[in-house]
Parts: sequence; C-alpha cells; structure tokens
Amino acid sequence: MPASSNVQSQLQKIEALLVKIEETNDPATAAAAKELVQTLMEFHGASIERLLEIVHQSGGSGISLIDTLARDETVRSLLLLYGLHPDGLEVRVQRALDKARPYLASHGVSVSLVGVDDAGAVTLRLEGACHGCGATPESMKHTVEEAVYELAPDVTAIVVLGSIADAASAAAFVPLSKLGGNGQGTNGGGQERDWKEAEPAARLVQRSVT
Repeated sequence: MPASSNVQSQLQKIEALLVKIEETNDPATAAAAKELVQTLMEFHGASIERLLEIVHQSGGSGISLIDTLARDETVRSLLLLYGLHPDGLEVRVQRALDKARPYLASHGVSVSLVGVDDAGAVTLRLEGACHGCGATPESMKHTVEEAVYELAPDVTAIVVLGSIADAASAAAFVPLSKLGGNGQGTNGGGQERDWKEAEPAARLVQRSVT
C-alpha cells in the first residue's frame, strides 16, 4: 500500500475510534478514554517537538535533515497533525502549484497563487485556453485542488478564479482540524516555524476529546 494511502487509512481509523468513544453509553469510560488519548498525544507531540529542536540545533546538517523529513509523505502527515511542520501553509501551497504546473502547461493553462487568508483559505487563479487539448476546465481545476490537498491538507477552502473556471466557485476540503489538529499545521498565518520559539503542540485529538 502506498505510504499516503496507508496514512490516510490510519487517520480514518483514528477518527472512527474517536467517534465510538464519543458515542459510548458510559460517560465515565468515555471521559477516561478521551483523557488517555489526549495525554498520549500531548506526550508524543512534546517528544517529537523536542527531537526536532535537538536536530535543528545541530546546525546546517540538522536543518537539511528536517527539510528532508518534512518532504516525506508519512513524516509530513505526522508533522502536520501535530502542528510541527517547518514550512508555512503558503510555502506548501506554492510547492503544490509547482508540482501541478507541468501538466497544466501541457494544456495551455497557467496557475498562480492569489493569496492565503488567516483562516487557511487559499485563492488561486487559473488562466489559459484549453481548446482541443482533451481536458476540461473542471479537470484542470481538479488537478490543482488535488495537488494542493496532498501537500497542504490543512487548508480550509480553495477558491479558483480565472477565465477557464467559474470565478465564484469554491472547493472546500476536510480541514485538518476535524482530525483534531489546530487547523493551521504551522506556526499560524502561513509563516515558517522557528523551532527555538515553537510552542508545545500535540493537538491531533484536541477538539475531539475536549
């Protein structure tokens, strides 16, 4: 099973188990289970954060290692869930667009980032003429959305503007916060995280268990 599929399957299983905890008929058991999960996640999050701080303090090689880890599919998902990814939301969206550009260009379409707001909503612009290219405006839009969702699953919405798409259309994704994250996955506002000033973060189940 591909790493990304395996991670997604595990996250879905965690979410299903949290729902079962919420639905139990024994309030005391439910409360104890939620406290256990939250405590474990806080412990894991603090440990992972400290690990990254130690690696970062080792200098250039450590920073390079963190960058390599952040690009790995499985590790990237873990860091995003704990709000510990070193790259801001805007940086990850730009990388996603870079990944989609060759395909779009082959169909005469370009994409640019208009902006990322404080709530994590992303506005993009698609432009170009795809007459006779074998693709549709909707397929172009879907390609971009999938690329963004892969590298930035914490976006709250994607709005696509431009001549080949409905300027008012918006595609909402399941925000990372539904899995208990902080909804940003970074140090807020699309800024890159400074490990020396990072706050402890272990919020996978914060909303689900409180």
